[in-house]
Amino acid sequence: GKTLTVRHLLTATPDVTAIVLTGSSIQFVSAAAEIARTFQPAIVVLEDIDLVAMQRHSSPQPLLFEVLDALDGLGGDADVAFVMTTNRVDVLERALAERPGRVDLAVEIPLPAAQERRRLFRRYARDLSFSDETLTAAADRAEGTTGSFAKELMRRTVLRAIGEGREPGDADLVAELERLL
Repeated sequence: GKTLTVRHLLTATPDVTAIVLTGSSIQFVSAAAEIARTFQPAIVVLEDIDLVAMQRHSSPQPLLFEVLDALDGLGGDADVAFVMTTNRVDVLERALAERPGRVDLAVEIPLPAAQERRRLFRRYARDLSFSDETLTAAADRAEGTTGSFAKELMRRTVLRAIGEGREPGDADLVAELERLL
């Protein structure tokens, strides 16, 4: 949900400078904020911001301070928005999550319900020849999974069939679903 939401946001704002930092690239948040300030309007996306907590004591200047400086360092007239994503709200740094003015809005994107999972499965299987019944059953069986699960399931299903020198079929999808679940 996070990645698809960020992609949609960036697609819907074509005249805005977009800077996306993921994983260990979050360490470059200061440079990203400077670029965003130079090329306003801008959006800086910090994917998996929970990694800040995991790197708290691993460097002379903890990553948390760099993120806080970047958030605080923009003037009130700056046309720069920060978007932070996480699957682990429970490990977010309190200094980041609780200080007024740092985080203006928190949005929870729930796991896809049955109808949304079916749409995701169909989207990622669009060029594959699975039966509607098998796709629907697989989506229903995958309750509690994310959109990235659907994408990975289709990728693994294709790789399984390619490894055997054939086109993927319903049996491959069912087998890979069982493995992933």
